Amino acid sequence: MIEKASTIGAHILSGAVIEPGPLDELLPGWRDAPPPVCVPAAEDEFWFLTKTGGTKFPVIPPGMANHGNFIVSLGAMCAWLAPQAEALGVEIYPGFAAAEPLFDEAGAVCGVRIGDMGVAKDGSHKPGYTQGIDIKAKVTVLAEGARGHLTKQLVRKFGLDAESDPQNYSIGIKELWQLPPGRVKPGKIFHSFGWPADSMTYGGSFIYHLADDRVAIGYVSGLDYRDPEYQPYEAFQQFKHHPLVKPLLEGGTILSAGARAIVTGGWQSLPKVEMPGALLIGDTAGLLNVPKVKGTHQAIRSGMLAAEHLAAQEAPAAAGFDAKLRASPVMAELKKVRNIKPGFKKGLWFGLVNSAWETATGGLSPWTWRCKSDWNSLQKLAEAEKPKRDYVERTLAPRDRLAGVYFAATEHDEDQPVHLKVSNTDICVSQCAEEYGNPCQRFCPAGVYEIVQDEQGKRLQINAANCVHCKTCDIKDPYQIITWVTPEGGSGPNYQNL
Repeated sequence: MIEKASTIGAHILSGAVIEPGPLDELLPGWRDAPPPVCVPAAEDEFWFLTKTGGTKFPVIPPGMANHGNFIVSLGAMCAWLAPQAEALGVEIYPGFAAAEPLFDEAGAVCGVRIGDMGVAKDGSHKPGYTQGIDIKAKVTVLAEGARGHLTKQLVRKFGLDAESDPQNYSIGIKELWQLPPGRVKPGKIFHSFGWPADSMTYGGSFIYHLADDRVAIGYVSGLDYRDPEYQPYEAFQQFKHHPLVKPLLEGGTILSAGARAIVTGGWQSLPKVEMPGALLIGDTAGLLNVPKVKGTHQAIRSGMLAAEHLAAQEAPAAAGFDAKLRASPVMAELKKVRNIKPGFKKGLWFGLVNSAWETATGGLSPWTWRCKSDWNSLQKLAEAEKPKRDYVERTLAPRDRLAGVYFAATEHDEDQPVHLKVSNTDICVSQCAEEYGNPCQRFCPAGVYEIVQDEQGKRLQINAANCVHCKTCDIKDPYQIITWVTPEGGSGPNYQNL
């Protein structure tokens, strides 16, 4: 197993509340020696928020009830899993970024190429230059998470999405806080929707109470939002200032922060998950259950299915895995909730009514709402609706996105090739500036993109060292001219307990 992060779990960010069923099957005795951050779910709260208050739901929506689940740090959980896999003979190599897929003479995937190390920004070789190596495999299993760099290429090459809808995404922004004693109720789980999102923007929050007076807090914005001036990072910071939330955080200290895209297309957006020589699992395939706000159990289950599929063959091959996955509980779970997230594209109130219907019928509606690409949902400035922001003055840390980057502990050698490739920067200072007002400056949670004015005029400046590898730019750019590629192995965020 190769991992682009410097250590296992350093690039992993999720809420996260997990359903333990698949983990119980994988490691039956795990509860006797649990991950370092692991708190049994104790109570649920679900709220509709207004600017000054809100309404607490008397009943938790089915699927969101968390009795029997566990609040974890997914990064810490992955780090906990790694030595257990190594004890079974798995070789794990962190700090090695798979830069491109390899193909055999027949055109099948036969492994990956690790990116070169020690390349300067201008492409020259620095004194420590090391050429990337080729790692060959009978079958390559891609578990890159949402919007995988290699997966994106292979889906296009093999036409894996020819019979599925475009994939959809959200961006989740999360912080870990240390609070004064007495405020935290370990195991409490808070979710909300409503303010600060307007009725046509899909958004919601979470607050998970951990042990040792800590809380994980975050906000998810659907990347199908229409308003070109919407800022997911600002929406999160506004949520922290809601009257129900700010008193919880005041006097506390932020410990770590980060952001990551979440795959939300569901059943109708699932591409074919096999190709010659390779297969897709987890969020790479698009298996997250949006109404549950959970994908870890689906990722583990799909990984187990892949392992069983490959181990059952004398000569391991990817063929047959797609049918195996589609006939499994993984897909049955997604099919039941396939219409819930797409229903919110028609607005909050339609989405809620549709969700109630789909829940009541167990997803047996004779129709399936279709998914459209996130990148072309953005309205142009001249035609955009002007939703009332109704935002408040902010006082809590971090005060801006650069401060948030500090808490992500992101690290890139400044003298390496920029890993955010913009195919035509002229569009940025002309067409995009006029039509959309350069939304890359707003949808990026780390301040990577800037339009600057110098002697030569306006130009796009890419602050690649800020990047937290969330992939939002690769998804939301309205011209699809931004491509995220892997930086030098080990570069990127160093998340702590996120």
